[in-house]
Amino acid sequence: MAEHMQAMVSERPGAPLAARVRPVPTPAEGQVLLRVRACAVCRTDVHLAAGELPAAVYPIIPGHEIVGEVVDAGRGVADLRPGDRVGVPWLGWTCGRCRFCREDRENLCDAARFTGCQIDGGYAEYCVADARYAFPLPAGYPDEQAAPLLCAGVIGFRALRLAGDAPRLGFYGFGAAAHVLLQIARHEGREVFAFTRPGDTHGQAFARELGAAWAGDSTAPPPAPLDAALIFAPVGDLVPQALRAVRKAGVVVCAGIHMSDVPAFPYRWLWEERVVRSVANLTRADARAFLDLAPRIPIRSTVQLYPLADANRALDDLRAGRVRGVAVLRTGVPPANGGAVAPPG
Repeated sequence: MAEHMQAMVSERPGAPLAARVRPVPTPAEGQVLLRVRACAVCRTDVHLAAGELPAAVYPIIPGHEIVGEVVDAGRGVADLRPGDRVGVPWLGWTCGRCRFCREDRENLCDAARFTGCQIDGGYAEYCVADARYAFPLPAGYPDEQAAPLLCAGVIGFRALRLAGDAPRLGFYGFGAAAHVLLQIARHEGREVFAFTRPGDTHGQAFARELGAAWAGDSTAPPPAPLDAALIFAPVGDLVPQALRAVRKAGVVVCAGIHMSDVPAFPYRWLWEERVVRSVANLTRADARAFLDLAPRIPIRSTVQLYPLADANRALDDLRAGRVRGVAVLRTGVPPANGGAVAPPG
């Protein structure tokens, strides 16, 4: 195995990622060393590179939707062996002792550490991960299809469950998570209205192609009241907008890790038992349930591939709304690549 690896590093807030040669890390007790095969690019990575995540440490290797092959394991790892393919999500380590961990709500652990934010992530040829948070991936998914399941899928799945059994859903922001969840919602017989940034006719057309019953600007009222709204765009102004769109007792779920401040709004928009709630991270139970469900639907992502060296271009494209579906970094992809990959049939 090589002693050094290529990595794209966020060295300081606001600066482009830097290509660096780093030593291949050594797995500590309870960790596995992974050869990274693919890593999806999340909007949270955009916020991290811009310095908008207060908990982030620098320098850091971003990336928290990792598909990797186990090549070595530290002491105490019994369930994973070299050659196993696993996925690593945003939640990368928890204490296992606090009240939240004991109650199987480790997503709220006060000492939690996050992949690609406080733990070096998957924008590299190798990474280490806590074996407790390295999940076997369903067979039949190519690496680039499996990567979006680890955040857009798992955290989106948690957001959908926190919305309850709402038959009519509104998705504010139609990116990676929304295009995965639309497939779950249709599988469950729900109706979805998709809201995009004003003027994004391509995004609206994409939502309708995937089965949205309606698609329009986020500033427009829906054609019928929503039972629940899920906000994926990191825009606090959308919270009062969504509250006005949901019916009495409707639920607004803020599904992002980062969001701009929510503006003041009249109490009457919240009244009549409407609810606003956030989603924090994921639990291992979320990951196992979602990864069991995904192949039964089956969920397929529209993927745009980039070589590792083009991570900055992937972030720029995501920031500018040029990604249709999900951007995925693939170790070993030639620099000329980066075109769209149709979802497998």
